[in-house]
Amino acid sequence: MKHIKDIEDEKCKTHGNAAIPLMGLHHSANRCRDAEQTRAFYEDFLGLPLSCSLRRNRTETGVETPLIHIFFAMRDGSYLAFFELPKVEFEFEDQDPSDLHIALEVDDATQKAMVEKGKARGYEPYGPAELESLRSIYFRDPNGYIVELTTKLDDHDEVMDPEKNDARGILDRWQAEKASF
Repeated sequence: MKHIKDIEDEKCKTHGNAAIPLMGLHHSANRCRDAEQTRAFYEDFLGLPLSCSLRRNRTETGVETPLIHIFFAMRDGSYLAFFELPKVEFEFEDQDPSDLHIALEVDDATQKAMVEKGKARGYEPYGPAELESLRSIYFRDPNGYIVELTTKLDDHDEVMDPEKNDARGILDRWQAEKASF
């Protein structure tokens, strides 16, 4: 299987694009209804430690408003982050997994244990679902977001290998055909 560095080098040679030296995901951030309820789900239920809480009085875009930005540490050094902005309107909706979700990798034993833990704590899981090379269960967090706990199946690396899966060809055919749907 090709590593991302090899893919970036190949794209630069083929398309003449300069590679951006992305190091990985630092954090993914979403709004939350209540920072403490969100903390309870991600820290107490999922086991992700709260690693940073930032209080501010202005958003990144300069809107003057009180806010808190909370970060939960992942084992790979990245974070899941949430903003609570009580005075700024935001329409929370219960998300469908196809619309918006975060997928977190776990091993098979952890996935099975989380089903029982979720039922015991009132976070009713749905699944498991097997999709291509993954088996997943899903929970809804206090904000309506879907959290997927996924386990790689034996063929995962082969299915995700762009040298074997025709990723670009499939996308190109999709683009050409979607107007006829």
